[in-house]
Amino acid sequence: MNLYGGQVNKLIEELEGLPGIGSKSAQRLAFHLIGLPEEKVQRIANSMIEARKNVRYCSVCCTLTDKETCPVCSNPARDKSTIMVVETPRDLAAYEKTGRYEGVYHVLHGAISPMLGIGPSDIRLKELITRLEGDVKEVIIATNSSLEGETTAMYISKLVKPTGIKVSRIASGVPVGGDLEYIDEVTLYRALEGRVEL
Repeated sequence: MNLYGGQVNKLIEELEGLPGIGSKSAQRLAFHLIGLPEEKVQRIANSMIEARKNVRYCSVCCTLTDKETCPVCSNPARDKSTIMVVETPRDLAAYEKTGRYEGVYHVLHGAISPMLGIGPSDIRLKELITRLEGDVKEVIIATNSSLEGETTAMYISKLVKPTGIKVSRIASGVPVGGDLEYIDEVTLYRALEGRVEL
């Protein structure tokens, strides 16, 4: 239904095409953008265009960056002998927010999913294997606890173990503040299996 005219509707449609943006959110964003001063909208548009033009994959870990290597890989204080394997740059950002991990990362940009036709060659595994030729002591697999994440973790484990490099998997279990009665059986079992001595 054409309530606002062609240009407003086109803006709403474009915003609605973004992940996680439904029709109401798209409408709210469109009205917000239209209400901003023109120079602010121009800065937002320029930022999007510049990011699209200049952002690439880090030559080491495959995360997104506008330099040859990302800030984590180029930081000499990071422990390059420990690599945490994550599915997306968002996962990397989540771990960085903890401020507790001192190693480096490898971003796969996906997970193995035979149902969706995504195989090992469709994610950044080849680059990970190349990195293992260096002085790597441990690979921490931090893929999601989904079927795809578990499949990917098992595949990586089978690739890495023959090299003699330690392979570990992040723990999963009961979230902080979680009510046991609402947590699924698999999560409860993993919490039980991953218990630590106090």
